[in-house]
Amino acid sequence: MNWGKATILILVIFVLFISGMSYYMFSSPKDEYDHQYYENGLNFDHDYIREKQVTEDHAAPTIRVGTDSIKFTFPQVIKGEVKFSRPSSDAADVSYPLDSKDPKSLQLAATHLLKGRWQLVFEWKSGNKAYLYQHEIYIK
Repeated sequence: MNWGKATILILVIFVLFISGMSYYMFSSPKDEYDHQYYENGLNFDHDYIREKQVTEDHAAPTIRVGTDSIKFTFPQVIKGEVKFSRPSSDAADVSYPLDSKDPKSLQLAATHLLKGRWQLVFEWKSGNKAYLYQHEIYIK
């Protein structure tokens, strides 16, 4: 094989490699990055203060995962929401309102949730204070 054929062969292999990598990059799922990256960066201080408030007031909920339900127990009366986020797919994300009156425990049915790992994000108010708490659970 002479130098001309080797050069053409190396060039063709390089073009095929670049084409394959381009196809791979453009066919990857779109939800692998945070779409609100800059907005979340601006709100970081606000979220940090609310997460710190949970620690200072010992206001973290107790979470018990059962076979057909999930029970949340709060140390005080609350009003807010909980977001169930699935790390593997944004399509299964759901949120529920939280409103505890006299008993400080709430129960949600878990039969419609997919089995696997879930990230829970609690946002609530109690009195004049705002709280943010994140917890990971596994539904069997």
